[in-house]
Amino acid sequence: MTSQQVNTPRRVLFASLIGTTIEFFDFYIYATAAVLVFPTLFFPSSDPTSATLQSFATFALAFFARPVGSALFGHFGDRVGRKATLVAALMTMGISTVLIGLLPTHAQIGVAAPLLLALCRLGQGLGLGGEWGGAVLLAVENAPPQKRAWYGMFPQLGAPLGFLFANGSFLLLAATLDQAQFMAWGWRVPFIASALLVGVGLWVRLSLHETPAFAEAIARNERVRVPMMDVLRRDPLELVLGTLGATVTFVVFYLMTVFTLSWATQQLGYSRTEFLQMQMGAVLMFALLVPVSALVADRWGALRTLMLAATLIALFGLLYGPWFLGGSHGRVFAMLATGFVLIGMTYGPLGTALAARWPTAVRYTGASLTFNLAGIVGASLAPYVATWLAQRHASPPSATT
Repeated sequence: MTSQQVNTPRRVLFASLIGTTIEFFDFYIYATAAVLVFPTLFFPSSDPTSATLQSFATFALAFFARPVGSALFGHFGDRVGRKATLVAALMTMGISTVLIGLLPTHAQIGVAAPLLLALCRLGQGLGLGGEWGGAVLLAVENAPPQKRAWYGMFPQLGAPLGFLFANGSFLLLAATLDQAQFMAWGWRVPFIASALLVGVGLWVRLSLHETPAFAEAIARNERVRVPMMDVLRRDPLELVLGTLGATVTFVVFYLMTVFTLSWATQQLGYSRTEFLQMQMGAVLMFALLVPVSALVADRWGALRTLMLAATLIALFGLLYGPWFLGGSHGRVFAMLATGFVLIGMTYGPLGTALAARWPTAVRYTGASLTFNLAGIVGASLAPYVATWLAQRHASPPSATT
């Protein structure tokens, strides 16, 4: 078993961080393009709102694919090993993302274009469904007992970093290309360029060894034949409670990102560049609170930290509508910054909390499935429902001031 213990903390944490950063970068560039590009190029319609809703529907597909990815990659992660499964998940996500950047548009091949886009989006969902759990376990199963939340924070930090890189790439394109160039080919650049990042991630992960916890499970012959069935049969209540506990994180995050970007640029009078800059400024608060909340969780406990964050999010919900729909720069940025602070409070300890609920033999499957079912409940329809509600109940604000 000594060969399983050669991973240094620096290598483990970097491998878990870079993998999720790449995966979330790929995932978020789709979210941004679903607002700025796809309604025009893949879902042409005389009604912009209808086109946007269709684009959001493909955005939601990945969340329904993620539990399938959890079951698929979780099976092999619990049976074969964390390392090989993480490599396969990263390749699935990377190939799907690059293919999106190469797709012909509706004007070129008609209805086949949105169908191919939806297929690639499903591939992204499958890849991320397998990626997240493996990255968290890579960190947590190598962590000292007193630092599990701190180690488990590193893959979680990939979410704000991936978001910053994704939005930063679109801001760079906006600064260097005019609108015609951006819509003609510029939007494809982040999707295709992600191949370079995937190559780096694969190089790092191929140098790793299995986690000590998984090696011990093999030595004790603890592997189960079908991890998914074991999860569903032995502890369905744990699965339900974990899903509900993680749901609030997804709801708030995708309201802060996808819905706000769509509504602000289409209804509140913000330019694409202006609002992306505001989001990036607020996401820095997210990135800051992830390690802070992990430190708190190692002292207080991950579940107690999550309960406090959920209570504050419930209170924030009372302010969300007035701050955002009021339209002014100050209120909108206050809404974004507060929302991302609260997301950071939940996101830091979330991976550690979910992983701790499952035994090693089914931990990859159980943690991944819980996290990604929460994505279906909390995130897949959040932008769609928020847009539908705002269209019917929000009074049009004056131009931004």
